[in-house]
Amino acid sequence: MKAIINKLLFGLLALALLSACGTRSKENNKSGEKQQKIRKEVFVPDFNADSAYRYMEEQVAFGPRVPNTPEHAACARYLVSTMKRFTPHVQVQTFKARAFDNTALNGKNIISSFNPEEKQRILLAAHWDSRPFADHDPDPEKRNDPILGANDGASGVGVLMEIARQFSMHAPDIGVDIIFFDLEDYGKPETMQANVEHDWALGSQYWSKNPHKINYRAKYGILLDMVGAEGAVFHKEGFSMYYAHFIVDKVWDIAHEIGYGNYFPMQTSGSIMDDHYYVNTIARIPMIDIIHYYSGSKSGFFREWHTTYDTMDNIDKDVLKAAGQVVLAVVYRE
Repeated sequence: MKAIINKLLFGLLALALLSACGTRSKENNKSGEKQQKIRKEVFVPDFNADSAYRYMEEQVAFGPRVPNTPEHAACARYLVSTMKRFTPHVQVQTFKARAFDNTALNGKNIISSFNPEEKQRILLAAHWDSRPFADHDPDPEKRNDPILGANDGASGVGVLMEIARQFSMHAPDIGVDIIFFDLEDYGKPETMQANVEHDWALGSQYWSKNPHKINYRAKYGILLDMVGAEGAVFHKEGFSMYYAHFIVDKVWDIAHEIGYGNYFPMQTSGSIMDDHYYVNTIARIPMIDIIHYYSGSKSGFFREWHTTYDTMDNIDKDVLKAAGQVVLAVVYRE
C-alpha cells in the first residue's frame, strides 16, 4: 500500500511540475508576444508630404541660393526662423571657404537640436545651397546660369523641415540634430579640366573638422539628397555601404517593412562624393546617403540634374512621402 501511495504521489508531483512548466511556457510565450507587439506598435507620426512640398516652394521662391548672394542670405534667415518654430535650440555656424576658382565664400551651416540633453543622438542632414551654374543644361547658352535646385537641395531640406515639425509635436525618445549644410554644390564645372580636390561639400568638410559642440558624437547619421524627383528610387550607395552598411540595412529593412520597398530596392549603386563622405572620414560618425541614383542617365542622376529645369514642376509628393516616412520610422524606433 505504501508503494502504491508513493507512486501516486510521484505521479501527482510530476503532473504538477508539467503543469507549472506549461504555465511558465505559456507565460513566456505571452511575454514574448507582448514585447513583439510593443515593438510593432511604437508610435511613428504620419509624414505630411504636402507640408514638405510647401517648405520646398518657400525655399525655391527666393531664387537660386548661391553663396555670397542676397537670395542666399534671405533663405538662411527663413530657414533659421522656421526651425526656431520647432525648437529653441537653433544655431548658425558661419565660416569662410575657398572655391575651386579661389573665390572666398561665406558659408552658413544651420544646426537645429532636439532633446539636447540626451547623450544618445542621431544626425540628420541635407544641403541647402544651390548650384551656381547649370553646367549640364541642354542649352549651352544657359550653362553659366544658376539653378533653382528644387530637387538638388530644397527637397532634402523640405523633408527635414517637415520631420522637425513632427518632432515639435511628438518628441522622439532620443536626441536628434538636423544640419543644413552649406556650400555643397560649388564644385568645379563639368567643362573645367583643372584637377581640384575636395572642391565639393565645403560646409560638411568644415563642420566635420569643427563640430557645433565640443566632442560631439552621434550614433549614426542619415543624409538626404535629391529625394523628390518623379520616378526616384534610392539604391544602397557605395560609400554608405563601406562605412555604415549596418545603418543601410536597418533603413532599407524598415522601408520594406512599412511598405516603401519599391522606393528602396535592395540593390547597390556606385559611390557618390557627397556630404556624408566627410562626416564618415573626418568626423568619424557613420553616415549613410539616401540619394536618387539613376543609371539610365549620362550623369547617373535625375534628368534635370544641374540644369535650369530643376524646378518644382518635376517634384513628386509620393517620393517625398517615401523618404520622409522611412526616416521618421527609423528615428522613432530607436
